[in-house]
Amino acid sequence: MKHFELDQKIDRLIHFEGRDYHYFSGTAYLGIGMNPDFHSKVYEGMKRFGLNHGQSRGNNVRLKIYDDFESFFAERAGAESGIVMSSGYLAGSSALQSCINSELIWVAPNTHPAILPSHLIPDSSQSFEVWKESCLEESRRLSSQEILILGNAADPLTSTIHDYSWLKEIGEKHSVQLLIDDSHAFGIVSEGIFGTYDTLKTLPVEVMVSGSLGKGLGLPAGIILCSEERKSKIKKLRVYGGASPCPPAYLFAFLQSQDIYFSQKEKLKQNLASFSQLIQGIPGMKNTASYPVFVFEEDGWVEALEQAGFIISSFHYPTEKDPRINRIVISAFHKPEDLELLSDNLHKLA
Repeated sequence: MKHFELDQKIDRLIHFEGRDYHYFSGTAYLGIGMNPDFHSKVYEGMKRFGLNHGQSRGNNVRLKIYDDFESFFAERAGAESGIVMSSGYLAGSSALQSCINSELIWVAPNTHPAILPSHLIPDSSQSFEVWKESCLEESRRLSSQEILILGNAADPLTSTIHDYSWLKEIGEKHSVQLLIDDSHAFGIVSEGIFGTYDTLKTLPVEVMVSGSLGKGLGLPAGIILCSEERKSKIKKLRVYGGASPCPPAYLFAFLQSQDIYFSQKEKLKQNLASFSQLIQGIPGMKNTASYPVFVFEEDGWVEALEQAGFIISSFHYPTEKDPRINRIVISAFHKPEDLELLSDNLHKLA
């Protein structure tokens, strides 16, 4: 599959070398970046707060919008506290840095690099279920330990939403810190748009959730959801005091746009239901209900779809020597005719 070097914004249709392509890739699951009403809120925020805020959060001149956003997001997510940062990677690495002294670290397959210690590489050939059973077996064998467990809430490469309820058994015996990356869960997984913290907090473990807000939620920022005690530890890190925060206008727009977000989520829900119905009977398509990614193995379909005017996600993972991962990503910005046209072409290929 060729590369598309663009000099325009990404939308449902992309014009490239004299031709229009239907776009079914990326991570803009809710299509917030293509919503004109959200654009208006961002512009309003820029007029009020400026284009950027390149000062440390520890500066003696501070913008209240950051505290307002953190309080609102944490409350809606079911967490005691939140820390907004300039990226999901910075949020994840900061959360990890605050708890890296654990005796044991168990890492789930395909864990996001933002929350990976530099000396640990998860086994990409291992399934999540096999890893889960190995964790349970080792926890039963060990005497009481401090354990740090790292993983993703959702795996967009395999269209899988992970269940961590089995940690109840481990947490009853061991002192467990759980750090979950919600980058591909914010806006998608759970009834609301605030990720998985609320579903994890009942476990007998210390829960931290971090991740990028730049995917489903369309914000150039990252967040950590945690306890008040953990937030205090993270705010003492050099990276917190030394890093500039995200542009404040986007946080303002988010707080002013809850109705837009939930409307977009409803559109995505309808698009997923429609597309799932349209592709019934096509063999080899893998999808987890309510998750906007459809995976297939037929490499030949990628080029055929490109010839027919569709851009999907296709790349070798985790290295160039590994097989390609081919994915169709559905967004709230897609129209019914987009879905029908794609499904017609898939049926021709099947």
